[in-house]
Amino acid sequence: MATVTRPASSGDLLIDRRFEWARESLAAGDAAGAADLLGQLLELAPRYAPAWFLLGEAREQLGDGPGAAAAFESARAADPEDGQGAVVRLARLGAVAAAPMPAGYVRALFDGYAPQFDQALTEGLGYRGPEVLLQAVERACAGRRFARALDLGCGTGLAGVAFQLMCDELTGVDLSPRMLAVADSKGVYNRLVEGDVMQFAIAESAAERRYDLILAADVFMYFHDLAAFRDIAPLLEPGGLFAFTVETYAGDGALLRDTLRYAHGEAHVRDALRAAGLTLVSLHAASTRTEKGVPVPGLVVVARRPSS
Repeated sequence: MATVTRPASSGDLLIDRRFEWARESLAAGDAAGAADLLGQLLELAPRYAPAWFLLGEAREQLGDGPGAAAAFESARAADPEDGQGAVVRLARLGAVAAAPMPAGYVRALFDGYAPQFDQALTEGLGYRGPEVLLQAVERACAGRRFARALDLGCGTGLAGVAFQLMCDELTGVDLSPRMLAVADSKGVYNRLVEGDVMQFAIAESAAERRYDLILAADVFMYFHDLAAFRDIAPLLEPGGLFAFTVETYAGDGALLRDTLRYAHGEAHVRDALRAAGLTLVSLHAASTRTEKGVPVPGLVVVARRPSS
């Protein structure tokens, strides 16, 4: 899977040109040529993280797993914020244990997508996450209005648009400033916050802010486990609802798919809700998107914070 955003310049025009030649070679299917170009480039700029990352991709295409892992490790060492997600590629190769996706990587990924995000999702991938979430919440509590709702990982505001008529006040939080700019233009949120969703949840809990509906549409695909539920649960009012989607698979725990998104087994979802002290209201199979024309298996889940 190629990187989405254009990497930062090395600061040297000659190196940047060689990097682009290598990237074009890899895109054209010449992984060996790309690897050779990148090897020459890295002799001149051994701390240029994007080149190490691209070398990892080239070696992976060549079937050199250990060499790819070494290159991704070098990319991570050269960029402590890991803006290209080298640790995710290492996890996919089995070189490290499953790990949280770096905030810098997720931010860069979605900043790059922001201008065409809605169209790419709805037209290209048949995305219907907000729709299936809305249906699940309506089944759980037909006719209920929510005084204060929170949209975790709100992105461009697709879920906000779907739920706006059910909510008196709607807050959205997302890592990507460019996604938030699109969300703001839709005029459905009372408050938008730029930041990591879990850091936001912890800060909101400390400030004793509570919500009677929390949404997370296609957010936990970027979480290697669901222990995060324990930080989300305290944000709910007693009787409040937590509605979310996940990609799923037939096994236990979490699986990092080839798409570099995590799928979570049904038992893992149920266990995480139980550990967070939440009561399951409904759990249904529901695909929210397609990959290469094939529906991606998923779950749509509604849970409740007990009233007592």
